[in-house]
Amino acid sequence: MIDTEPVSSTFREGDEIVLARGSYQGTPGVFLHLRQDPKWADITERDGGVRPHPVEWLAHSSTNSASKGIPV
Repeated sequence: MIDTEPVSSTFREGDEIVLARGSYQGTPGVFLHLRQDPKWADITERDGGVRPHPVEWLAHSSTNSASKGIPV
């Protein structure tokens, strides 16, 4: 299951994320950092590519939340 709530200020480097919105909705990745414009973030996608995406499109991956004991 995918948690489609937008990311919060507790988003950290290394968190597993999923693109909850946009044309690549459902794409999993790993959060790297915010860009100079804090409305954008770099993520590493499963193919190893690092790409920028709007922060409002990102959501925590429910697998990541479950592994940390956070209710999904």
